Amino acid sequence: MSLGDQLRAANQSTQRTEVDSKPLRTSQRAVERSLADLSSDELVLVACSGGADSLALAAAVAKCQDRGLIRAGAVIVDHGLQSGSLAVATRAAEQCAELGLDPVDIVQVDVARGAGSGGLEAAARDARYAALDSGAKRWQASAVLLAHTQDDQAETVLLGLARGSGSRSIKGMSSISGLYRRPFLDLRRTDTEAVCVSLGLQPHYDLHNQDQKFTRVRLRQLALPALKDALGDQVIPALARTASQLQDDCAALDGQAEVEEAQRISRQPDGAWLLAGHVAGMRPLGELPRAIRTRIYRLFLLRGGIDPEKLTSTHIEAIDALVVAGRNRGPVRVPGDRELARVESGLLLYEAGPLSTSGSHAS
Repeated sequence: MSLGDQLRAANQSTQRTEVDSKPLRTSQRAVERSLADLSSDELVLVACSGGADSLALAAAVAKCQDRGLIRAGAVIVDHGLQSGSLAVATRAAEQCAELGLDPVDIVQVDVARGAGSGGLEAAARDARYAALDSGAKRWQASAVLLAHTQDDQAETVLLGLARGSGSRSIKGMSSISGLYRRPFLDLRRTDTEAVCVSLGLQPHYDLHNQDQKFTRVRLRQLALPALKDALGDQVIPALARTASQLQDDCAALDGQAEVEEAQRISRQPDGAWLLAGHVAGMRPLGELPRAIRTRIYRLFLLRGGIDPEKLTSTHIEAIDALVVAGRNRGPVRVPGDRELARVESGLLLYEAGPLSTSGSHAS
């Protein structure tokens, strides 16, 4: 090979390296922004499944650790739902350790099955988050990082639209939710795959992600491709932007509702919770904008111990009808053997018997 050929080959190799490293730099900057409020001695844990998204996240976090910006470890949850799942988890753990993450834990969980589990997807999610919560507590981690991408966000928005669940569902996933952070919500799935290719990482491709018995898989394989064909590939970023904008709107409305609810709430001697309809200097509950009222009801129910996962829009609509329609409506049944009754234009939340259909507190 001539000197000229050698120089051209070297130049092409350099260009490939620069192209290959761009997704890694992008992912690293995303992690840096997400963790900017944490100090260098704080520990963060990557929730790593062994898939391309979470391996790319582990790699980006490892780069931040190499620069002394953070300490990083990983938790790999083995759901035990497929043959060979422990081997997959072990390989994910090995790759995280090779990247320099420490500690690296594999946690095996039992996923609930059958009646009352809420379905396989929901049960697996509950088991996974319980394991991640436990890992964070064990290692005193300041944050747990999740590898949800812009594609995941778009899917979440579409699922919320399909369910008719309102803005709380359509706003998608937040970049920060308590202990959990999602640095990759502005990155595409193709970006994470490119990171894995550039570093020689070996992601696992979960067969469940190809099984169309799951709603999200059908959406990913059938609905989104149809939308891309009709509207172009920019439909994914557009849906993600919609989520971000709705999060801002919801934050403003939630803030107003929190102020209203705090001024109206009180605990009764018998343990019931009262949400006053009339408070001096404030608008009557029933005259507040519906967007504020419904948020107040939700806050009120959560304060009273109602499981948010079991609370539906049907419950909220029935409660609003109780407030707006007047005294002639009976109490509303809510999860956890509780009832809500209208009391002097406000609401009373109290315990009811398992088979009760009315409450002695109603007026």
